[in-house]
Amino acid sequence: MCKFLPDTKVAARNTSDGSRDYRLYLQHTGAACLSTIIQRRMYRFLSISVRAWVLGLFALFCFLNTSAQEAEKAVIELGPAVSRSLTEGQTGVGPTLAVEVTPIENRLELEAGITALFQSRATEWSVDFLFKKPWIFSDRFEFMIGIGPEWVHTDAHGIKTNSIAIEVAPDFMFWHSARHRFGWYLEPMYEYKFGSPREQSLGINGGLLIGIR
Repeated sequence: MCKFLPDTKVAARNTSDGSRDYRLYLQHTGAACLSTIIQRRMYRFLSISVRAWVLGLFALFCFLNTSAQEAEKAVIELGPAVSRSLTEGQTGVGPTLAVEVTPIENRLELEAGITALFQSRATEWSVDFLFKKPWIFSDRFEFMIGIGPEWVHTDAHGIKTNSIAIEVAPDFMFWHSARHRFGWYLEPMYEYKFGSPREQSLGINGGLLIGIR
């Protein structure tokens, strides 16, 4: 509790009805008391927030660890990619690499990938992040469909542009065995670019699947 120190001043003045009006003036003591109260409340708030974050991170770690024990930790997709612009009529070919994880078994898979497409006097780099819903038909065959944002960097005739796109991609996955160590995949793709000019394209990529446990 804050206490008044000797530097506290009390002043009085006469009112219209003849009574005395006493007013308390706090100098340095009032500022010190207010600062102490604010510090205590901030400390209490930060303590509660830190505990909540620690509990949340612990719960997330336990959940991801349980999911990883039930299935592979990640899947790598590596292979060639082909894309054709429906707007400009140009075709690009190049490599693609993606990593896929499963935070919610049989419900949600997340994929982050990078693709380089080469055309005549033009190069396009794209990075996408897809949210996928899987359907497991057997131990060796899976199908999923994904949608998500994409960042596209294009260097055409010395002019560099960046744009945001939306991508929709069904994915067919064929495993060599039920252990999901190796397999192959085929992934068609539709892309709508919001840059200037707006562009639509169709593509397909496929190649090797590598399961990481």
